[in-house]
Amino acid sequence: MDVINMSLEQLVANLSPEIYERLRTAVETGKWFDGNPLTEEQKAYALQAVFAWQAHHNEQPEHFTVAKGGEVHMKSKSELKQQYKQKIEITQQD
Repeated sequence: MDVINMSLEQLVANLSPEIYERLRTAVETGKWFDGNPLTEEQKAYALQAVFAWQAHHNEQPEHFTVAKGGEVHMKSKSELKQQYKQKIEITQQD
């Protein structure tokens, strides 16, 4: 498959969850998994790919992500408190 002539839709359809996670981490940290920094152009393209992947596959959006269908999803303060309270309770029971 010729990646250069591929549309964004085709690219997203062919991204594995592992590649998506690597792109997301790269955008968040500003570095590739090998430690090399992203250029501004790479960061822009990686961010676009991350948002597009989330818009197609993100069934359980986190606090501030793009949900499946392309809508930006933001959890309320009370939803976040409840989510983290449950995580703390689970870790304290171990």
